This record gives sequence, C-alpha cells and structure tokens, in this order.
Amino acid sequence: MKTITTLVLDDDPRMAQLVSDILKQDRMTTIISHDSREALHLLDHREIDIVITDLKMPHMNGMQVLERAKEINPEVVVIIITGYGSIESAIAAVKKGAYDYIEKPFEPEAFLALVRRAKEYIRLSRENTRLLRDINECNDGGIVGTSRAIECLKGLIAKIAPFDTTVLIQGETGTGKELAARLIHNGSKRHREVFLPVNCAALAESLLESELFGYEKGAFTGADRVKKGLFEAADNGTIFLDEVHATSAQFQVKLLRVLQEGSFLRVGGTDPVNVDVRIIAASNTPLDKEAECGKFRKDLLYRLNMVTVDIPALRKRKEDIPSLAYHFLNKYALKYGKQFNGIAGDTINRLSEYSWPGNVRELENIIEKAIIFESGDELRAVHLPRQSGAQVNDDELCSGLVKLEDMEKTVIRRTLESLQGQKAKAAGVLGISTTSLWRKIKKYGLE
Repeated sequence: MKTITTLVLDDDPRMAQLVSDILKQDRMTTIISHDSREALHLLDHREIDIVITDLKMPHMNGMQVLERAKEINPEVVVIIITGYGSIESAIAAVKKGAYDYIEKPFEPEAFLALVRRAKEYIRLSRENTRLLRDINECNDGGIVGTSRAIECLKGLIAKIAPFDTTVLIQGETGTGKELAARLIHNGSKRHREVFLPVNCAALAESLLESELFGYEKGAFTGADRVKKGLFEAADNGTIFLDEVHATSAQFQVKLLRVLQEGSFLRVGGTDPVNVDVRIIAASNTPLDKEAECGKFRKDLLYRLNMVTVDIPALRKRKEDIPSLAYHFLNKYALKYGKQFNGIAGDTINRLSEYSWPGNVRELENIIEKAIIFESGDELRAVHLPRQSGAQVNDDELCSGLVKLEDMEKTVIRRTLESLQGQKAKAAGVLGISTTSLWRKIKKYGLE
C-alpha cells in the first residue's frame, strides 16, 4: 500500500509531539504544525492523507480547518481531537465530513486503533478508486481482469485474432468462451461482417443440421421452400460453435467437410454450397479426452485445434474477483437505476473465499441479485447468498468432517452477518454472553 502521510495540527507543542510519537509506533510518516494557516498551506502543497487536528485553536478552529481541508482535497481523512466540553462540536464536525473524533485525555492504544481504522478506510477507498478506474478503462465487451492468467489470455487473443485460422476455445461452463470468441472476431479482418453464435447442445441433431446447413424445398415434411443455413448467413464472417463436443459423429463428418473444403450440402440437396467462414469452436470438456474415449472424431479435433485457447476457471484467478464485481456493479446499477459508492470490504472478502463452480456467470448473477435487494449506497455481504464465500459449506458441517472450531467460527460468522453485525443480538441468538462473543470474534478474526 502507498505510504500514508499524516498532518498533526495542535497549537500545544506537547500534545502535537505526543500524537506524533504514538503514530511513529505504527511507522507512520507525520508532519507537525502548530499553526492552522501553515497547516492549510501544507495541505495545498503536500500530499496529505490524514489530518489530526485539535478542535480549539487560534486563527482557525478545527471545524474551519475541516472545511478548508475538504475543499483542498475531498478525499482527505480528518480526525478531530476534542476536550470534554466540546463533544457536541466534534459530533457536528463528523456530520460535516470528519472521519471521527476522540476525546482527550485518551489512551494511546485507543487513539492508535482509531488511526488504524482510518488507514484501513483509506486503503479500501484507494482500492475502490483503482478498481473503478480499471473498469472504466476496460473496452466495452473486453475481458475484465489483470491477473497473470488473464493477461496471457488477452495476449494470445491479440496474436491469433488477425490470422484467419480455426480456433478451439476450452474452459468450464461460465468462464466466458463466447466473449473470447467475439474478441477474436472483433480483432480479425472479418470484424465488419457477422458473428453468429450457435449452441450445438441446445438443438437436436436434425435441427442443428438444418439450422447450420439449410435445406432444399421438399427435403422433409413442411419444407415448402429453400432455406439458407447459418453457414451461408455467416459467409465472410465468423461462426461460433459452442459445446461442439455434444454433436453426433454423423454431424462431425459434415462439419469436417466444411473445414476441409469450404463447402457443404443443404439437407436434401445435391449441389455443394461454397462459403468463406471462419470457424471458432468451444467445449467445456477437453476434446482430446473426448477423442480418446471415441466420443469425438480425432480428424475433426486436429482440424479444430489449429490454435487452442484455454480459459482459466475463476477459482484459479481469484485476484480478478474484485474487478469483476465492480464491473457487474456498474453494469447492473445502470440497468436498475441505482447509485453505489462501492462494495463493502467484507463483501469482497466473502466473494474471494468462494470456489465459484459456475465461474464468472455465477458471480454476475449473484451481484445482480444483490444489487436488486440492496437499499443503501454500498453493496453489503448481507445480500449475498449463504454459499457465496462460505468457508465451510452446509454439507461439510453435516458430514462431521470438520473441526469443532471451524464449525463454531462458521456459525458465529453467519449469525453476525444475518444480524448485520449487531453483537448484542447475536450473543442472545447464540446463547452466550456479549463478552464471550467478543472473545470468540477476536479469536477467529471476525472483526
């Protein structure tokens, strides 16, 4: 994380030095000022992240410093130090944008804990800003993510897109195979022509053949006219055959002919139809294994995998989950006319802990549902389904194959989440004292 610089402002040199000494325990960079006018000059010319200011000072009081500091840098975090008789003023300062206040005399540990919370707030704010910037810089329809696996994928797509070769895309369901195929098409010389996606598993074999190759008049009952197939419709463009592994051996023979000769016969036809089509195929199971089992023709496999693109599962690139979450937040906030300032830190943590068997598609669905139910300006973990981010799932809890501590941790965490962090209520539900709950929260790192 980028170094955080703190400005300590107090007209009492002893108090300013005390605050500075406490901050140095946390290895923080501090600047001391005893004059509010000097402090504002520093804010205007230095990069200051946190301002810790006394409320009562000559020239300008803490409230005025707060207002001017926020004018200079709206992102600066301001902490007010106040005496016993000025609590109401400190609360008013918080309402005007101060991060928090602390009453003196204070314990160094309590003050340091407050500053550490402010540092975490800054970290999350910077992370939110970075993620939003990354999403805004991402081209429409592009692959979201900056992990090494995704950067390699983007590089591979950029290399192969301009060359008019057949491509085989492999990856689990929901990883974004069609998106990769569209990017390949968009980067090719055919980008001005049509891109036609076809889900081979969604159509019966007879329908798939007639849809792709078309049919002649009288080829079967109801064929009262000649119909051009999708291969003809995609002439000079790209056709994307998703779930190609689900096709029959008979269909695979006909597909192989298109790849070898660039021609096919319509259903019921005798005259070859020539087309110039780039074929991109996709499978959610490795085709080499399907070929070994005799479920897929090896000669067709050799034709399809001139270039193979493997898309990693989301669980193998978890560092991309925050970027994806913000991408879908922006997408569905716009769709449903809602405004959000960001995603809560515990929400990102839960999303990152989950294994995502449904990959990016599952993440997108969960974010969309959470946005629908969220009434605040920040997406909270309480609106996530129980399984997303669960460290121990229900099946594991019931199997008896987990540690007692893991079970206790999971129960406490879920109870706190369901009650939105209300510890007193959670303790009552769990049947333990609030003090015991605090100890367990600290023990399991659930703060």
